[in-house]
Amino acid sequence: MYYIGVDLGSTNIKVAIYTQEMKLVDRQSYPVEYIRKNGFVEFDADLYCGNIMKLIGSMITSNQVDGTQVAQITFTGQAESLVVLNKGGNTMMNAISWMDERSVDECEKLSAMFTHEEIEAVTGQMAVLPTWPATKILWLKENRPEIYDNAATYMMLKDFVVYKLTGKKVADMSIATFTFYFDIYEKKYWSKMLDAIGVSENQLPPLVEPCTVAGNLTEGVAKTMNLSQATKVNVGTLDHFTGMVGTGNVQMGGMTLSTGTVMALTTMAAEPAPRDSGIAMHYGFQPDTHIMLPVAESGGASLEWFRRTCMGDISYDQMNTELQKRDLPNNLIFLPFLVGTNSPEFDTDANGVFFGLRQESDVYDMACAVMEGVAFMLRKNCDHIRAKGTEISYIIATGGGAKSPIWCQLQADITGLPVVIPTEKEAACLGCAIIGAVSDGLYASYQEAADKIISFQHRYEPVDHAKYEKKYEKYCALYEAMLKVTRL
Repeated sequence: MYYIGVDLGSTNIKVAIYTQEMKLVDRQSYPVEYIRKNGFVEFDADLYCGNIMKLIGSMITSNQVDGTQVAQITFTGQAESLVVLNKGGNTMMNAISWMDERSVDECEKLSAMFTHEEIEAVTGQMAVLPTWPATKILWLKENRPEIYDNAATYMMLKDFVVYKLTGKKVADMSIATFTFYFDIYEKKYWSKMLDAIGVSENQLPPLVEPCTVAGNLTEGVAKTMNLSQATKVNVGTLDHFTGMVGTGNVQMGGMTLSTGTVMALTTMAAEPAPRDSGIAMHYGFQPDTHIMLPVAESGGASLEWFRRTCMGDISYDQMNTELQKRDLPNNLIFLPFLVGTNSPEFDTDANGVFFGLRQESDVYDMACAVMEGVAFMLRKNCDHIRAKGTEISYIIATGGGAKSPIWCQLQADITGLPVVIPTEKEAACLGCAIIGAVSDGLYASYQEAADKIISFQHRYEPVDHAKYEKKYEKYCALYEAMLKVTRL
């Protein structure tokens, strides 16, 4: 048997085929095309879905896979992109990407209608953002009445793709979290928000648990993809969560760290999950669980900014090689708040700062301080999560930052937690395949699957944790001082 994982990416659609032993057969991608104008970011959802079918069909043929032996297709990927359907089940307009920021004014209106405390206690989110589909629907109400008045169904992109393949309209609850009109604790649509944006529940798909089968392929779709109608379609879950499954982080105690342009942390919350954690909370990929997902926009972006602006032609490899020769820590401190702070402070007034520069300081000392600053930000989030009752025992590092031995060791030393590097780099697609196999009963649980499938190529143990405690205190004090100066 075979299992297919599909990552509905913002830049590329990724498709991977695995055997039932979770051995990769093939992995390919297809670029996503956008229509961008005046802050609007849209794309053709039907074309997007058609490209998925074509890609799967060509991969089945080129790899000589028996289409009757494909057990499940499982989806993951972007959450907030909005698709609007008419009564006939057809798209009424281009899909509105999560990157689209047309609804800034609508955010202000909703912010005036709901308190922060109420929003966090229901949705688990920390702010009203133009990312959320609720704000886009309100924009349609006020700016595109011909669409709004005739809209029969509002769907998220992943749910739309499942609908196109199966004919079944369902809403995965881990994705519904990102609509801003889903109650993640009561597992139902938030009627008060629906009233505010003028939407009824019959305009929304029925809610289903993540990682469950929606149905089988329709006859026409199966033929297009060179598959059988016996192939099941699994709704899957959010890409961050399939990344957790694909790295074996399926029980409380582990944290998956993704350091790319943005630093994202995912960890299963202790239950009952606190409704006032001060950290973005989401409905989890397993029934009646919740996942903390703090993000920092100044994660890997801080190091890339410094390398690009200050280090000339020096590569990341050269940077890492030189830093491994030096005695650490040095005296420099960097606050990595180039775009304000996200979790746990959420302070737009925050700025980036270098502190402790001397004439003997060079660009490598500064680069190291940037790495440390991001690791201190990681430490502060870990401490905040622990203070809310969720224990963290180890960190699983993924993304570009996981390629740097010096950065991984700094993360271990500063947090006091082991940092492990998984062997499989495309964890989201592997996680999809594992979800399909668990759903099929090939494994009794995600933990059993992880024990048999997931491997790690390196483990960084905390070595100099005590050395960094004083520097972390200075980092925290510098943050407070920076805010005072900023607000003078």
